[in-house]
Amino acid sequence: MKRLLLALLAGSVSACAVGPRDLDPHVALPPPVKPQSFAPRAGEAQVAQTGTVASDWWRAFGSADLDALVNEALGHATDIAVADAALRQARELAGAAGGAALPQVDASYQAQRTRVSKALAPAVTDASQYLYSLHTAQVTVSYSPDVFGGTHAKIRSARAAADVARYRLDAARATVVSNLIQAVIQRASLADQIEAARASLAVNRDILQAQRRRQQLGAVGEADVATQQTALATAEAALPALVRAEAHQRVVIGTLLGRAAGGDLPTLPTLSALSLPREVPFALPSDLVARRPDVRAARAQLEGAGADVGVAIAARLPSLQLSATAGGEAQHLFDLFQNGNPFWALLGGVTQPIFHGGALRHQQHAAEAALDGAKAQYRAAVLQAFGDVSDALSGLRTDADALDAAARASDASGRALGFVRRQLALGDVGTLALLNATAADAQARAQLIQARAARLADTVAVFQAAGGGVVTD
Repeated sequence: MKRLLLALLAGSVSACAVGPRDLDPHVALPPPVKPQSFAPRAGEAQVAQTGTVASDWWRAFGSADLDALVNEALGHATDIAVADAALRQARELAGAAGGAALPQVDASYQAQRTRVSKALAPAVTDASQYLYSLHTAQVTVSYSPDVFGGTHAKIRSARAAADVARYRLDAARATVVSNLIQAVIQRASLADQIEAARASLAVNRDILQAQRRRQQLGAVGEADVATQQTALATAEAALPALVRAEAHQRVVIGTLLGRAAGGDLPTLPTLSALSLPREVPFALPSDLVARRPDVRAARAQLEGAGADVGVAIAARLPSLQLSATAGGEAQHLFDLFQNGNPFWALLGGVTQPIFHGGALRHQQHAAEAALDGAKAQYRAAVLQAFGDVSDALSGLRTDADALDAAARASDASGRALGFVRRQLALGDVGTLALLNATAADAQARAQLIQARAARLADTVAVFQAAGGGVVTD
């Protein structure tokens, strides 16, 4: 029996694992693209360069207030807390799965008080004793040799699930940071647009007063005054939407910080307080695959699906069970291990599934289908990463062009409005020219603010698309 146990143990050590060998998802790589620069005449230049992304990349925006917001979000965001709990759970489950590869040891003790009938032979040596106590203590060691690698495949699957949870935590941190900075930029942009809208309202009110004075002098009629009143009311109607949008972004920021809506917020940076990073990351395809947490999570999920196929295949093959029991049994507790009372047993068995109604075969096919799905998900994650980088870089390129156009439009509309207001003071301007000048100036100011904010927002998108991570444990 001992030789049999040793042979079975040796066989389990040299066992071959079953499962798929090819986990290559066969992802098509994009054509090579060279690093590029973005240098608008109306703004600062940016250069896309290859290299690693700093774990605290948001500091490139040069705002201490923004750094404080990010630190608070990393410590209090609910999405990060959920992902962290999922990671701790997955790690514990992986540790539990690892225990299946080791022998199981159990100890038991049982005390029994029995009275038997005189017609039956008692379980003790004294035939005249019908009431007796029986104490049993034993230790059982059981072990299932992993001959075909099914147990180790379960362990690999559990560890892959823990890796998925770890990368999803990284992704949650990066997403929270990116969403927070985007919300900060959007709020700052809306705040500047509100300020510009209020300045435009002041201009329209001044023009309305000038029109009324001209009406009193007989230079213009009621229609001209009513037209200006309409323009003022239209501009006033646009302001509440901006105020509401700015308030919504404050709620978004508070939520990301783990604060209730309506509460006080830390100091929020203005648009002018955020510096445009001069250097932005340019990620090569190999860098993206190795750096993006969503791609790494998809890869770990693919490996886990491959291990699940091995588990399903091993379930259809023979399994070995070994167990050993040793203990003692006596009428008195302290006589358990006296001479003649100890007992032991060695058991070994082999189980080969014969008929399970096709359940094991269908389970294997289901695991193989899940593996195909995991390969497709990995390809989708990689292609999405390539697309995000391309979109982000295209955004920086078009943002530079938009900023140039917006800056020229704002400068021209400002000069035009100044000319028209001077003509109004001289009484030599038409109502249509006045309306066109004020509307164009208001629109140009808003577009310039939006263009500046878009460059900052798309810069954040570049960092996120290139796999800009956060300091992790």
